[in-house]
Amino acid sequence: MAKRRKEESEPQEQLDFQIPKFDEAAFIKKERRNIKTLFISFLFGLLLAAICFGFWTLLVGSFLQWELVLLVGVVNMVWLRYIFLRLNIDLSDFGRRGWLTSYAMYFFTWLLLLVVLVNPPFYDVESPHMELAVLPGVQEPGGTVFFAAHIVDNVGVNKDGITFAIIDPNGTLVTPEFTFEKGILQYTYQNPAGTLGTYNYTLTATDVNHHKTVMNGSFSYQQDALEIISSQRAGIASGDVVTIKADEHISKVNFRVYYRIDNGSDLNVDRKDPSSNDKYDTSAEFQGWTQNSVLTMRVYAEARYYFANNPEKFSNTVMDTTTYTFTTVNDSNIGNEKPLVEWNDTLYAQRKSQLPNTLNYQVPFPYGLGATPGFEVLVVVVAVAIVMVLANRKKNNKKT
Repeated sequence: MAKRRKEESEPQEQLDFQIPKFDEAAFIKKERRNIKTLFISFLFGLLLAAICFGFWTLLVGSFLQWELVLLVGVVNMVWLRYIFLRLNIDLSDFGRRGWLTSYAMYFFTWLLLLVVLVNPPFYDVESPHMELAVLPGVQEPGGTVFFAAHIVDNVGVNKDGITFAIIDPNGTLVTPEFTFEKGILQYTYQNPAGTLGTYNYTLTATDVNHHKTVMNGSFSYQQDALEIISSQRAGIASGDVVTIKADEHISKVNFRVYYRIDNGSDLNVDRKDPSSNDKYDTSAEFQGWTQNSVLTMRVYAEARYYFANNPEKFSNTVMDTTTYTFTTVNDSNIGNEKPLVEWNDTLYAQRKSQLPNTLNYQVPFPYGLGATPGFEVLVVVVAVAIVMVLANRKKNNKKT
């Protein structure tokens, strides 16, 4: 027993621990190798970007232009290993991290330079983008036609690069003076001679690199752009329908039809068929009509337009040149209904219901376009993939 106590009382043997010797020469050699591979990857990325730029210009107009260029850039990564070996670079302990870093350096250098090269001022293949609204497309005598055009270019457009010409039904050429500010061209044609018929126009925009966009079209002046086609004008009761015919070419988009009783407030009109913009129905039930009265009516149409991401409203009005006279009977239901209101885009954005007395068709309202996913999405995807690979590797190292 004493012997056992003696053995337990003996101090445990001390383990020898030696700090590993730092191999400075090997460390410097490894770091030089890493710097060299990064520099080579960078130069190779520059070279491939220049080559892919030439490939990209040859594919202008191709449906798979960017996809094919991306494929060339990604596939040529394999040449890095061959280049390293040809330069006698020791890759024995290069590891996944070294390859991942080299590939990332190559890819992002290639991508950055290529994006710079395919955009101005180094390269410009795009013609000016032009969007034109002619308001209205059909006008009554005495009215005007308003032109609004949104013209932009990736390099730049100025007024000197824009030409505008109108040819009237008699073949006379007019080159009007227009305004052009903040990318918006505006001009109002007055038709001082009151000439009826079809007018042709040509709008041309040219950028500083002589790329051209041309838009041709026509508008007209007619006596019957707006008219009441219902025959009953005398003895109107609350249930009688008054039908207004509108030329569908007043606007390429929906336009608002309304009328005024005795020069009063606007009274909007529902469509007879919500899907068709040529006929509109109303009745004497709406406020503004009075019973046992002789009333005068003027009919109007408002053509309006909004450009994307621009809240400014561009509009013009068609006024029927005819003044209509109605007589109403003794009917207590005449003039009791609230006037119809326009479709409310704010309520729509808030996902709320429209008011009960809303028009049965939707007129243009301000709208915006979200950012369109482009080539930058690829960069995000690649970056996320790299982060996931590094995180997974770090997790595996901790397990071991």
